[in-house]
Formats: sequence, C-alpha cells, structure tokens
Amino acid sequence: MTLQSVLEDIQKRPGTGDLIPIIDPVSEEQIGEFTDCGPEFVDEAVARAKSSFEAGVWSGMPGRERAKILWRIADLIDEHAADFAAIDSANTGMMKRQSELVVPTCAEFFRYYAGWCSKINGTAYDIRTSGIASDAYVDQHGYTLREPYGVVGLIFPWNGPIFNACAKIAPALAAGCSSLVKPAEETPLSALLLDRLIHEAGVPEGVINLITGYGHTAGAAITAHPDVEKVAFTGSTEVGKEIVKASAGNLKKVMLELGGKSPVLIFDDADLDKAIFGAAMGIFIHSGQGCVCGSRIFVQRGVYEQVVEGIAGVANFMKYGGPEEEGVMSGPLISAKQLGRVLSFIDEGRSDGVEIVAGGYRLDRKGYFVHPTVLTNVDPGMRLYQQEIFGPVVSILPFDTEDEAVAMANDTSYGLAATAWTTNVSRAHRIVKRLQAGSVQVNCQLVFDHDLPFGGYKQSGWGQEFGREGLDAYLKNKSIIVQL
Repeated sequence: MTLQSVLEDIQKRPGTGDLIPIIDPVSEEQIGEFTDCGPEFVDEAVARAKSSFEAGVWSGMPGRERAKILWRIADLIDEHAADFAAIDSANTGMMKRQSELVVPTCAEFFRYYAGWCSKINGTAYDIRTSGIASDAYVDQHGYTLREPYGVVGLIFPWNGPIFNACAKIAPALAAGCSSLVKPAEETPLSALLLDRLIHEAGVPEGVINLITGYGHTAGAAITAHPDVEKVAFTGSTEVGKEIVKASAGNLKKVMLELGGKSPVLIFDDADLDKAIFGAAMGIFIHSGQGCVCGSRIFVQRGVYEQVVEGIAGVANFMKYGGPEEEGVMSGPLISAKQLGRVLSFIDEGRSDGVEIVAGGYRLDRKGYFVHPTVLTNVDPGMRLYQQEIFGPVVSILPFDTEDEAVAMANDTSYGLAATAWTTNVSRAHRIVKRLQAGSVQVNCQLVFDHDLPFGGYKQSGWGQEFGREGLDAYLKNKSIIVQL
C-alpha cells in the first residue's frame, strides 16, 4: 500500500463534516484531503465495537490465539516497513532514516504484547473469616479476575503517527478490548495502512474501528460517548484537561500521556563531548516535536560557557530538510500553525531581552523550518521557559550546586522526563530520586524500551504505557469470594 494508494483510500472514507486538507510540511503543498467523519460515524463505530466485544469474537478468544494474530500483525508491519516509512516521512516531513528506525519498534510492540496474551491471570486467596451469624470461623475461597475494559478510545498525535498508534493498539488488543482508533487530522495516513494489516492478520470486524476527523469533532465524540469505557490519549496538556471534563458523563477511565518541559542537568564532571551532543540532539531532533525533548538545560557554572558554545555549534551545524534531501539531520515542523506558534515564543523572548545565541528565525526556504535555537539570559518566569513550545528551541541556564540544579529542574508544572549528565555514580543515584519526572535517564537521552513503563508526573499525565503496566491499563480487576 503506497503513499498514493492511502491518499486515494482516505478520500473514499465516509464523512459528513468539513473537508480536511493533508499538507506536506516540506513543500507546504496539499497532497490529499478527506472528510471529517462526523458524530454519526462515531456512533456507528462505537456500536460496532460494543457489539464485537459483547459477542466475544475477540475478548472471548483464548489468549494464545490472540497472541498468534498479534504476532502476524508484527510480521506484516515488517513486510510493509518501507511503505510505513515512506508514508510517515511524506506526511510529517521527518527524515527517512528516522522513520525507517521507528517501524521495527512498532512491530515489536505487537510481539511484546503477544507474549502477555496468555498471561492475563488473577490471584487466588485462602480466606478464613468469622461468620455473620456466629463467631465461628468459616473457610472461603477468594480470587481475582482481570477483565478487559470493553470499548476504548485510542487517540494519538501527529509527532509520531505509526509509533503512537502501535503503542496503544497492541496492548488494547492483547487485553481483549474493542477499540476506536483516531489518528491526528494532520497525519492520518499510516493508520490506514495499519488498519488494513490488522484486519488482514485476522482481527475480527468491529474490534478495531478507524476514526478520521478533527479532535474537536471526532475526538470529542469519542471522549463524550456513554458506551466508551476508557480513553487513552497522547497529546497536549490543554487537550488532556478537556478530555477529563468530557469523560465526566459516564465517569469513563482516562489514561493521559501529555506535555513536558523536560530538564537536562549537565554537571562539571560530565563527559562534555557526549553531554553536549546528546543534549543538543535531545531537543533539535525532529524539530523538537517530542514530549520528552529536553527543552531546559541547566549547566554547572564552571562549564557553562563551554556547553552553551558547544550546543550552539551543533545547532549551526545541523542540516534541516526534507526526507529526500542528502545529509539531513532533522525535518520541518508539522504545520503553518505550529511554525507560527514556535516563532511567537522566540519573538516574545527577543522582546523580553533573551539572548539568542543560535537560530531564532525561520529558514529561508520552502517548508515549515525553524533554525535550531539556543537561548540564554532566560528568566524562569518567562512564558517560553514555563510552557511547552514543541519546537527546536532550548533555554540554557547556569547553576552552582546540586540542590540548586534539582530545584530549578523541578520548578515546572510538568513532570514527564529528565536527564542528568555526570560521571559521579553516587550523584547520579541521588539525582534520579529527587527529580520529579516519570522517566529519568542518566548519561543518555531519548532512550526507550518496550519493557519499561512510561508516564508522567504532575500535569504530564495519568497512568503509564509500555511494559506490563501498559497492558494493565486496559484491564479491570474483579474480586470474588466463594463460601466453602
């Protein structure tokens, strides 16, 4: 299924709402369009999902059989790896090497959760309690069941289309849920190919239901629907709060992976060559469009100037361009809207007296490109310091002591990720306990493993994805007591 075929396919999808353009962020040209599905289509999809769940065509299938199908999905993703990479590169503008590296990780999500399908078990308990009518002890048998939630809504963003889709669909399928799958309106294309392969692998009709449309229409209809028992959302904190409000109608459970303003701490004993390059790539890769990107860098004063100069050097060295261009290290921002947002933060900082050491402007070429930007003389009260920019913009501030560095790092409403660069092992272990973030990495950045849970503290989210915790997110616990 090539890019052209998915563009043709999405035009044929039913809808009653607005026509939504698909824009290539490298050329700024429209490459396709589709119709917002509308609330009626969401209602129909929910009904299909509910019917499939109640019929047990998937939820009632033995775990070992679900596992075989998930493994088959993984194999099909591998077979179509080149198609996925080409589609996501064209839709997001990400460099081809990056999209190619993502696809095997996506296949592995299904293999990893295939292994859990046959291990969804409860726990047994021997209970002795006094009876209601007498003081005599009675024997009872207690046990728990782990059951799928039922109909769940899976809503994911534009910054990693196929990765985010697989990260949610694989555990939801492993748990036995029936799902509504909604990609971002900017990047719906790879979800169409994935949907086709999921059904080709043997997932019954009605278990996975693709929804295409705007967040404020299709997404809102999913989150407010009374027959949707849970919503798993990845995106901005602002939208996450709206989802929480919408879920109040039936008190549906919500899992949120939201924004970040991730701190990076560089101590004077760090391997500075590795720290400088790692911290630079940790914010400039994918044009900073990652929730875990390290957008606030704190450097011990003795090496501060060296680190600022080094990161600015990487910023000026990096080549931004489209997936077909040679030597490219990162791609464009996703849209004209996002371009305007990033530039507005930079312009506001310039007006407030921030020093722009590198970048600070749009590249003089077609496409939504912003030169990697390094800022110093940043006041912690500034909007660009406190809010998530989601662009290749980093603030670098000095610190003197470990306590000061930790306090500065934790001075944020977010708590998604953090990094410490130091060769002092004792300090590293002290730091990871003190940093208020759901994921902390030492002497590395942007590292991921399927087995490790991922989620945020504070306003960076509720719940965790990946690992066993990612499966548990789609399961309910039921306690049973039987009188013997």
